[in-house]
Amino acid sequence: MALRHLMSPLDLSVAETEKLLDLANDMEQHKEQYAHICDGKRLATLFYEPSTRTRLSFEAAMMNLGGKCLGFPSSDVSSVSKGESVADTIRVVSCYADICAMRHPKEGAPLVASMKSSIPIINAGDGGHQHPTQTLTDMLTIRNLKGRLDHLKIGLCGDLKFGRTVHSLIASLSRYEGIEFVLISPEELRLPGYVTAGMRKKGISYQEVVQLGAETMKDLDILYMTRVQKERFFNEEDYIRMKDFYILDKEKLDSAPKDMYVLHPLPRVNEIAVDVDQDPRAQYFTQVQNGVYVRMALILTLLDLEGK
Repeated sequence: MALRHLMSPLDLSVAETEKLLDLANDMEQHKEQYAHICDGKRLATLFYEPSTRTRLSFEAAMMNLGGKCLGFPSSDVSSVSKGESVADTIRVVSCYADICAMRHPKEGAPLVASMKSSIPIINAGDGGHQHPTQTLTDMLTIRNLKGRLDHLKIGLCGDLKFGRTVHSLIASLSRYEGIEFVLISPEELRLPGYVTAGMRKKGISYQEVVQLGAETMKDLDILYMTRVQKERFFNEEDYIRMKDFYILDKEKLDSAPKDMYVLHPLPRVNEIAVDVDQDPRAQYFTQVQNGVYVRMALILTLLDLEGK
């Protein structure tokens, strides 16, 4: 098979996406059948930005498949601190590993790596641009909860300007029929113009609102909460002013539909109160588990091992 990378969720067709999600579901149900399929294979995790879920999820995925992991958790413990370029780093890592997951604060850095790599590269998040494996995780979670990925009304709340998870999810779900978005954010953190322009061009229905309340949530199938990301702000004052703009608590959730599920890519700060965690509609920790199966499926797909 020709070398293939994953930079965006759109790198997979709708049919390929559905196949990958089916594989992830099968892995959850038949873990033992996949326990040694990556024996002798190595995953490199190159994380230039801090991460808990994504990095550990990739590593857990590879170990569940029988493979091994190597890499670094931040740029200051690698040769990046000595000035090594992304291109040179991936050339070196290609000598050690069979596949690589890369997170980088600069948009497009994983794409640059993919141009110089002799192994598959997975974009594990690049700045405020894309986060394709989180999107696949979100889509698996939504499909498992609602039974479909079409004809859904999805509320996206919080930091829509810098939220790469939001940008990726919109791009991927926009390929399905009957999708509507409710964009809930303050003026300063609205979805970038190029994203809304793309939605209008595709005829995707959306509305932009400021308030998160009963009226906004009344018709939603999914409420996707996001944190205000301190690391994306240029000054502390703007972050402090925006960080508590939205808080979903039990009182607000009580006014929402009984079949509206709450998702969050995590980590949360205080945008979802802990008293929401016990509500059966709170499914963000289910998302975390689903992320392992999605990344297992993706590793096998890019290594062309899913049928073996």
